[in-house]
Amino acid sequence: MGRIRHGGAFQWSLELPLSSTALICIDFQKDFLDEGGFGHALGNDVSKLGRECLPGAAILLAAARALPLAAIVHTKEAHRADLRDCPSSKLNGPRSLPAGRRVGDVMVQSMGRLLVDGSPGNEFVDAARPLDGEKVVCKPGKGAFFMTGLHEFLRERKVSHLIVCGVTTEVCVQTTMREANDRGYESVLVEDATASYIPPFKAAVIEMVRSQGGIVGYTVERAQEVADALRAAATSVPAHLFDTPAETCTSG
Repeated sequence: MGRIRHGGAFQWSLELPLSSTALICIDFQKDFLDEGGFGHALGNDVSKLGRECLPGAAILLAAARALPLAAIVHTKEAHRADLRDCPSSKLNGPRSLPAGRRVGDVMVQSMGRLLVDGSPGNEFVDAARPLDGEKVVCKPGKGAFFMTGLHEFLRERKVSHLIVCGVTTEVCVQTTMREANDRGYESVLVEDATASYIPPFKAAVIEMVRSQGGIVGYTVERAQEVADALRAAATSVPAHLFDTPAETCTSG
């Protein structure tokens, strides 16, 4: 069992039982991290996002892949080609966006349709690409539990604790952590493995998550702290390969 401690203003100690802990990697896809994707279409500077969070995510993935965790899960925001799974409020907005920059549109030809499953821009970036056997969840909303089978998948594997990383901190990451909390999961957000286009938003979310004794979850500053704690806990546990069934959407 890995133990993570936070000794700053918000002091806490959280144990992560390896056999019931999952790593959740949220939306490390080109649509949010590369130029010509949806993040760029929204008017954001995407150049710094990956540099801020992908090294930390790589540390978490390397540790998780060497350990007997319950699961490694990769989410991506992806819609069907006919967009029938896209809520109207999302399909029609933000209303300030001009035509050609909304879900399903093509802003840059090489990226294909924005946030549509199977488009080049909907693929995972190389630094956080899923390996065979790792669970891929295509989500039509911001939270990873909305209109997906993630909760059932985790429950089947008796998962109780989540290590969370991904983009963006204030949208899909925070939404997923709140959904997880409502479903009874203990979650820890890894600060150097998440990022926002707007840095003050990331800082605000981190404070909100861990406020009032961890009302939504917990945070830890460095991915290496998590990796070290998990490896220390696994010294007497034999490693094994993950045997997660394939997801129906493309893995990108």
